[in-house]
Amino acid sequence: MKSDKFKDKSFEEISGEYGEEAAINAGIEADPETMELDEEWFTKARPASEVVPDIVERYLRLQGRELEGTKIMLSIPLDADLAQYIRGLGPEWEEVVNDKLRRAFFST
Repeated sequence: MKSDKFKDKSFEEISGEYGEEAAINAGIEADPETMELDEEWFTKARPASEVVPDIVERYLRLQGRELEGTKIMLSIPLDADLAQYIRGLGPEWEEVVNDKLRRAFFST
C-alpha cells in the first residue's frame, strides 16, 4: 500500500529528517516499476546460468571471457614492484590482469 507521507519530498529532505534508509524505501515505493526484494523473492531466485544458460554463455563469449576449463597457466618473470602491485589488486587479481592484457593486446 502506497503512503503519501513522503509525497513531493526530495531524497535529501526525507534522508535529512528520517534517515537514508527511509529515503531509499520511499523511492522504491514511489516507483511503479520496481519493488523491494524481500526474503521470499531471494528464496525463489535462481542464477541466470540455470534459467537462461544459452544467453549467459553467449554473453560470456561476447565479452571475450573464457568459459571454465579453457584457461592455461603461464609463468612469466615480473619485476618485484609490479608483482606486488598486481597482487595488491585484491583476491580477483588474476581476472583483472587477464582482462587488462586482453584489452592491451586485442584493442583496435
